[in-house]
Amino acid sequence: MTRIHLSEVGPRDGLQSIKRVMPLDAKKAWIATEAAAGVREIEVGSFVPAALLPQMADTAELVAFARMIRGLSVAVLVPNLKGAERAIAAGAQKMSIPFSMSETHSLKNVRKSHAAMVEEIRAIAELVAAQPAESRPHFEVGLSTAFGCTMEGPVSEDTVVRLAAASIAAGAVEVGLSDTTGYANPAQVKRLVRKVKAEIGSNKLNTLHLHNTRGLGLANALAGLEEGITTLDASLAGLGGCPFAPGASGNIVTEDLVFMLQAMGYETGIDLQRLLEVRRILAEALPGEPLYGFTPDAGLPLGFNDGVRA
Repeated sequence: MTRIHLSEVGPRDGLQSIKRVMPLDAKKAWIATEAAAGVREIEVGSFVPAALLPQMADTAELVAFARMIRGLSVAVLVPNLKGAERAIAAGAQKMSIPFSMSETHSLKNVRKSHAAMVEEIRAIAELVAAQPAESRPHFEVGLSTAFGCTMEGPVSEDTVVRLAAASIAAGAVEVGLSDTTGYANPAQVKRLVRKVKAEIGSNKLNTLHLHNTRGLGLANALAGLEEGITTLDASLAGLGGCPFAPGASGNIVTEDLVFMLQAMGYETGIDLQRLLEVRRILAEALPGEPLYGFTPDAGLPLGFNDGVRA
């Protein structure tokens, strides 16, 4: 049975996209309860200035808390070298930096050109390499707006391939493809995954970060699986988007993704019934905030075997 790794990005990508700030205790309860349901990687926050995203101001505290949960890989997003320094000091085990394939979006999001971003990636990779082997975080580059941009429109696949290679050459361990704006379709996903893997090696592209903006999130995830993708990002209740990309909304719903994977016979290690119960924490901490998902509304079908494996 094929094992698919699921990375929960709701505490970062979900919460950065809503105006209110979720209380720290509720965030901790969310992370702990979802980890107890079998989710093995959670992106707990982002090391961006609190003035820009006050929702992420407690990320260092969340890293410290999450590190105490046995078996959990604690991931964070970093926008630059300074953010990476803070992430390492906090003890993050995985860092991802967003590298927009749309230069217009890159300048808006992190105020850097493509050339400047490659140098930033190089500096972070050197910082990571200087850390003791036993505490060295995994450093991944998320190739955002890889399938299209709300500011620029279509993004050249050749540009994505070239910048993926540049990221690896600069020292990133791997890259992931991100559909930041929900533009992707399954044929495009399959084609771009193939092209990038052919350029940098199949072991250096394992992750897709997909949005469900136009209802194609799960179809795109399936297309990725068929091309050898083994890690999928998702957000509990579908919270999320990018505050710096107009119109970008709707992460894949974690609960729906887990249902699809387990119904198809993939192994996730997640107890789906327990996962569904985590939504109560969000509903209580964020009253009135829309929570999405078909599986939570319909329930599990009679006789469904969730296929949980340790």
